[in-house]
Parts: sequence; structure tokens; C-alpha cells
Amino acid sequence: MTRKSLRSRGQDNMVATAIAQRKSTDQQGSAATNATKPPHTALVIDDERAIRRLLRVLLEVEGYQVCEAETGNLGLQMAASRRPDVILLDLGLPDMDGLTVLKRLREWSRTPVLILTVRDSEADKVAALDNGADDYLTKPFGGEELLARLRALRRHSPDAYEESTYVCGDLTVDIQARKVTVKDKEVHLTATEYALLHELVRHAGKVLTQQHLLRAVWGPDAEGQLQYLRVYMTYLRRKLETPNSGKLIETQPGVGYRLVAGN
Repeated sequence: MTRKSLRSRGQDNMVATAIAQRKSTDQQGSAATNATKPPHTALVIDDERAIRRLLRVLLEVEGYQVCEAETGNLGLQMAASRRPDVILLDLGLPDMDGLTVLKRLREWSRTPVLILTVRDSEADKVAALDNGADDYLTKPFGGEELLARLRALRRHSPDAYEESTYVCGDLTVDIQARKVTVKDKEVHLTATEYALLHELVRHAGKVLTQQHLLRAVWGPDAEGQLQYLRVYMTYLRRKLETPNSGKLIETQPGVGYRLVAGN
């Protein structure tokens, strides 16, 4: 079956005009917001370059950082490495069906997923939602509707209910600002170090298995790479623990790790 195009050329021009108007209207407010709040990241998994290009424009105007993948395998790799806040997933991918991507993603990630596809049958929608999709939008679609649905997903995502700040002794982790301080001095963490700390903070006081942490931080193919976990736990301890704080990250031999509960 021939795939439907996202928009006609005339519709694309209308979207571009609307975007330009929105940029002009919101420029000052957006600049002030972006100066204090780190941007969310959106991962677009779609094999059509024109659609990826249009989605990039829409999402960047909304304040997202955008990364793209044109195959399912690349999309899964980028979901693990880039840690996006939301994923936009097409079902008709060249190397595997989008439902397969969704099922594999849900083995280790709770990231909100919005399905974007030409498939409009009730059976397709039910299958996607039953396999872990958070919302479903058929092509062609309106830009404002897309952005509204993404805002709704962000409001109702699991991370939206996290405590905004974790404090234990000298350590403070501001989840919303992605800022880590020890004795009121900011600590620089790599993306992987922060992802690992973030997972520990989300489950502070609970033991997380080695396999859970490997899946959450490095993806489903890393479950046997225990050395990754040991090395990065060492890095975190060196950067975060002080003589006054004592041990913040406890090792449960043969099982996993636990971040002590906050104050």
C-alpha cells in the first residue's frame, strides 16, 4: 500500500507560517524560560525524512531538543543512549515493525511514547495501546494537536510525579533542574553518571538489582555488562560522598545497590 504523505506542499507552507508567527510572538517568553529550565529531549523514530524534518521544526519551536532515527534498531539504541523525555514512533519502519520496537522498549523503559502512523484501523490502535503506547495519532495531523498531546503526555508521565529535590547530608539533587550539589557546590556529572544517579534517586531507600540498573541506564542489551555498573558506581561515590555524609550508595553483594533515603 502506498504510504500517505504527511501534508501537501500548501499545508507545509501554512505550518511554516504558523511557526514563524509563534516564534515572533513567544520569543521573549521562550528565551526567559529556556535560560532557567533545561530543554526536554524528543526522539523521532520514522523512516520518512520529510516527516522527521517537519517534526523537528515543530518540536524545536516548542523547546525540545530533537534526535532522529530512521530505523527501529537505531531508535532503540538512541533511546538507551540519549535518554529522551518522549518518543514519537512510526509503526511502518524498514527493519522491524513499530510494535516490535515498542515491545522491546517497554522491557526496560517507561518513557512516554506517541505513535504517529498512517494506520488508522481500530485494531492497530488497540494493539499499540495494549503494548505500551501512551497515545496514538494518525497521519496527516495538525501541528498544534501534536504539541498538545505531547504536553499531556509530559503531565501524566511517571517522572512528572517524582519529588523535585532529593537531599541527604551534603548531597542535593534537583530533579527538575538536573543539578547536583555537594556542600552547595555544583558537581559535574556525565550523562551516564547522571542517568545512574537519577535512577537511584527515583527509588531512594530501595535495593535495585544490577540487571535493573543496567537496563535502565545502558539499555536491554547491557544486562551482562556488570563491569560498566561497578566502574560508574565508583565514579559516583568519588564525586558525591564526603566524610560527613558517610556511604550514600550501599552495595548489596550479589544483588545490587541502594541509595539511602533522603532527609
